[in-house]
Amino acid sequence: MRKDMLPRLEERSMDYPRLIRLEKVLEITTLSAPTIYRQIAKGQFPKQIKLSERSTRWCESEVLNYINEKFKSRDSGES
Repeated sequence: MRKDMLPRLEERSMDYPRLIRLEKVLEITTLSAPTIYRQIAKGQFPKQIKLSERSTRWCESEVLNYINEKFKSRDSGES
């Protein structure tokens, strides 16, 4: 691949949301799978995206926003 193509590819990769698997969600949040699904049912965690019958992903930016909101609530004294 030509080096002059790299900046254009990097720019293009920012045009769409990055979808991540459950394993990555668990790694990022350090929560267990049952806790993730329990929080989804309560409306406290971003819902997964069903890509096909047996393929589910989460939007990485939504998961990161969830974590950032936890930091904000901690810093403002909320639980």
